[in-house]
Amino acid sequence: MLSAALMLLLPAGMMQRIPKPETAPEAVPDSVPDPVLTGAYRVLNSSTGTVSEVPLRDYLIGAVGAEMPADYETEALKAQVIACHTYAERIRKQNAAAPDSALCGADFSDDSSKYQAFFTDDALRQFYGDAYDESYAKIAAAVDAVGDLLICFDGEPIAAAFHAISSGTTESAETVWGNALPYLVSVPSESDRTAPDFEETVSIPPETLQKALCARNPDCTFPDNPAEWFSAPECSPAGTVLQIRCGDRQWSGQLLRETLGLRSACFTVQYDGVQFQFTTRGYGHDVGMSQYGANAMAREGCGYTEILLHYYPDTVLLHTAEQ
Repeated sequence: MLSAALMLLLPAGMMQRIPKPETAPEAVPDSVPDPVLTGAYRVLNSSTGTVSEVPLRDYLIGAVGAEMPADYETEALKAQVIACHTYAERIRKQNAAAPDSALCGADFSDDSSKYQAFFTDDALRQFYGDAYDESYAKIAAAVDAVGDLLICFDGEPIAAAFHAISSGTTESAETVWGNALPYLVSVPSESDRTAPDFEETVSIPPETLQKALCARNPDCTFPDNPAEWFSAPECSPAGTVLQIRCGDRQWSGQLLRETLGLRSACFTVQYDGVQFQFTTRGYGHDVGMSQYGANAMAREGCGYTEILLHYYPDTVLLHTAEQ
């Protein structure tokens, strides 16, 4: 469960090293007094077209509940709370500076194909079912503990991208979206390789694949022999397919992922004489915080500060009042 919209926010930057959290004096300690959360976000309901003013605490509970499994470790949930708050605040500021008429005066919508996902309390109850009370209490406690913190770079909220499972190494924003940021760079996340659904293989018949690609690009043509449709891919060091020829066209891995509904752009493809076999590694765009990796770090005893500084290097955590 993750947002597809984080890629919209990425100006230029440069690659930098990962700092060790213990050498970053600006980091907020993992143990701080519970904040009093104030303020609200205006959220457009993408189904009804209505705009509601949602208190910050309720919004963060609904966003985290929609984006990360509630049975993840508490420190991972805290990291997700801060990432969700940072994402929302960055979007709010951007839409305040350049309003989007489609939002009808809202700061953002609950449409997870464009923005961060968000569940109302009714949606949380439906999603979690019998586990609602326990899940709500756990998420709410994480929100109450760190809900006023933001991940910042140069004093501004970052583009806090996150995804479900990395390929074992996260990817840079520059590689995936073409715009570099100094805090969205490739970092190791080896524990993701132990995820139960780290790899997935899907079979796609040639006629289905051809139909999908031609719907995306009507001018695309293909050799008579499906075994000749794909070239060897050009991949990044993290395994993301950068370019691959299919038919007479070059495709980016991200575009193929979107067109074919693959779990990630880190994939291999083989033709077995009947169907194409796509084997993906990881789940999501692979940029920023791996949620599975964050949970693994939390299980190993890492606090939310260490998690966030690993996946968003050279950032600082600031209270909203310090903005």
